[in-house]
Parts: sequence; structure tokens; C-alpha cells
Amino acid sequence: MILTMRGRTVTFPRRPLVMGIVNITDDSFSGDGSLQIEQAIETAQRHVAAGADMIDVGGESARTNRAEISESAESARILPFLDRFPESYEGKKPVDEIQVFPPLLSINTWRAGVAKATLRVAGHLLNDMSAFPTSENARIAAELGTGLVIMHSVGLPKQRHTDVQYADVLSTLESFFEAKINQAIGAGVAREALVLDPGIDFAKQKRDNLRIYRNLKLLTHFERPILLPVSRKTVIADVLEIPNPVDRDAGTIACVVAGSLRGASIFRVHNVQAVVQALRVIHPIVN
Repeated sequence: MILTMRGRTVTFPRRPLVMGIVNITDDSFSGDGSLQIEQAIETAQRHVAAGADMIDVGGESARTNRAEISESAESARILPFLDRFPESYEGKKPVDEIQVFPPLLSINTWRAGVAKATLRVAGHLLNDMSAFPTSENARIAAELGTGLVIMHSVGLPKQRHTDVQYADVLSTLESFFEAKINQAIGAGVAREALVLDPGIDFAKQKRDNLRIYRNLKLLTHFERPILLPVSRKTVIADVLEIPNPVDRDAGTIACVVAGSLRGASIFRVHNVQAVVQALRVIHPIVN
């Protein structure tokens, strides 16, 4: 299986990719965001030095208890970072022969206007959390040759969907991904450019999230990389009863190990160093 993104190709199987989070926000749920570009660059540098294969940068929190910002404001937060992104890896060496280097760049947005404005400047992957209600973002990815994340959720982003119930969440994911893969391909995106995200914590209850983790292998038949943004998620708080997201890194490692054993190919995380070390141990054990 290969993943192609704007002239870059990653071949699987391999050690799962680690996607380091850079939040150019002042309201990140985990308290790690900043509106200062200098701090964002320093975070990216730290992630790359710790072994990140990809940097995922976003300009708006996904928190549903925060108001939306405008497309122009979101773009204005991200664009200066893109100009300086090479600073995150220039003069550095990969931590080992498996780290993707130079690191890939992912743009985390669901708005088409922001996707156009940013990806025209830089970026290999559009990390879209909108659950793909239209094909507009797929057409942008197709035009620019970037990869595209298809994430499962219900309803519009930035709105609460905590009352959603599933008769069978796994069957729902199966039907969703089959339809959305076809939609993306119909919009011009190559199948080899698609990444699937089951949307942990998005319009899902604790039991749904745990069932997805437990049965993740069922989604590998699509033969597309599976992205798990597991870092410090609410489901970890539900299990461990830890209210502060910063204190959930041990639970995050547990989710990463479980996900890697069940077919996940990419992990989006805050604590890159801990996750890279965990994967560097688990990968040779199981392979």
C-alpha cells in the first residue's frame, strides 16, 4: 500500500507515521496552542527533532464550546507558519533511517477557502474533519495533488453531536467510508492519496470509541492508511477519570500501541517523543 501526497510517496507496511500537532490557537483543549508564530515554529522543531514524520498545523480549535473564527482569520494564522516551515528541519538529521525526512506537512482545516489559501503555498495533506458533506475539498486536493483525510463524524464541525446513537457503529463506518471514498475518487482524488480517520470522540460515545479501537482491523480491507488522532482524547478521560488533558499521555500511549497492533498507520499526537519511542519499541517486536 502506498500513500502519495504532492510528489511524496510513503510505502506501507512500515513503522506508523507520527504526526506532531501544532495549534496556532489560543483555545486548544490541551492548552498547547499559541498565536505566536515563533512558538509554533519552535513546537514544530521540537516535534521533528523527536522523530515526527509529519507536522499537522491548524488555526482553529475543534472545540464545540468555542465560536468559529472567519476563514480570513484562520488563513492569517497558518500562512506565516507555512513560509517558515523549512526552519523546522533545516540543519537537522532524521533520528533514524525510518523517519520520513524532510517531514511532511498537513493542513488541518475543513473550510474550502482556507484549504485553497494555504495549500497553494505549501502542504502535502489536507486533514479535513468535516466528514465530507460536499466534494469541494476533494476537488481542491485533486487540483493541487495533495493527500486527503476522510474523517467520520455526523453533522457540521464546531457543533455538539453528543446525542448521536448508532445501532452498529462499525457498520456505519463501513458504509460511510465506502461512499466517501467513491465520492473523493469521483472528484478526481487518486485512491492512493486517501487517508481514513474513524473520528474518535466525534459524534461518538465512550462505548463507540472503545468498540472502534477494539475492531480497527475491520477497516483495513479498504487498503488505505488509517489515521488515529488519539492524543489526550476524551475517551481516555472517560476510562481513567483524568479531567486535565495534559495528564493523559500514558493513556495516549496505550491507545497508540493498541492502534498499531490493529492496523493504524498514522497517529496524530501532542507528545511526539513519547509516541515515537513507544513505536520504535513495538514495531520490531511485532515485525
